[in-house]
Amino acid sequence: MTRPPPSTRADYRYFQTITTRWQDNDMFGHVNNVVYYSWIDTAVNNFLIENGILELASSPIVGVVAESMLRYISEIAYPDPVTVGVLVERLGTSSVRYRSAVFRGDQPSASAEGFFVHVYVERASMRPTPIPDAQRGAFLSIM
Repeated sequence: MTRPPPSTRADYRYFQTITTRWQDNDMFGHVNNVVYYSWIDTAVNNFLIENGILELASSPIVGVVAESMLRYISEIAYPDPVTVGVLVERLGTSSVRYRSAVFRGDQPSASAEGFFVHVYVERASMRPTPIPDAQRGAFLSIM
């Protein structure tokens, strides 16, 4: 089975730079797999905050993670700088599927890539709700 080639920076619409930390490395000397998920979650949430979609303490509608997947391509280790690329792959009535990639330093190809799905729910009931039209435009801007 052959793996597809890694995506490149040109494939993504939104970028978030993140500084690796000493504690990100595991006993094998590279960044632990769970840290990649944290970076992607941070990038997606920064996009939401910057675009007025999420106010941490008061948004009546919030995205909860319903599904995620990541494939690892090449190692990253502290003190490598990283950039997370994000785009909206699918925009549904109450869900958004983001495609994401983690790039080491200034490398053009991803070191890890995958997807991340938010289902938007009413904070009070935690029941799915349609994404408001005012917010859809921000998602469309990185589609």
